[in-house]
Amino acid sequence: MSTVFALGPLSQFAPGSATRVQAGDVAVALVRIGDDVYAIGDRCSHADVSLCGGEVWTDERELECPKHGSRFSLVSGEPNTLPATQPVAVFDVRVVDGEVELVVS
Repeated sequence: MSTVFALGPLSQFAPGSATRVQAGDVAVALVRIGDDVYAIGDRCSHADVSLCGGEVWTDERELECPKHGSRFSLVSGEPNTLPATQPVAVFDVRVVDGEVELVVS
């Protein structure tokens, strides 16, 4: 069963940066690139730190861990650089009438 969380208007999420949101007991890094929005788990699989302080690589659709530099795909959650070797969770996110919704299964 899935739960939908209303996160607010798209305009409140700055393009090119990650924003930490809480969906029940799940911490999520929400990343806006243009009008596209991505949602991945907000804990690095290597260092267990928040990914929200990391750099967003817009062309590559990646989020970099601020601690050791692992870069995670915003599409698949897979690490594309070391030292991380395990993926992070990805979540469905959509924009409906200008409002961002996160779907957690």
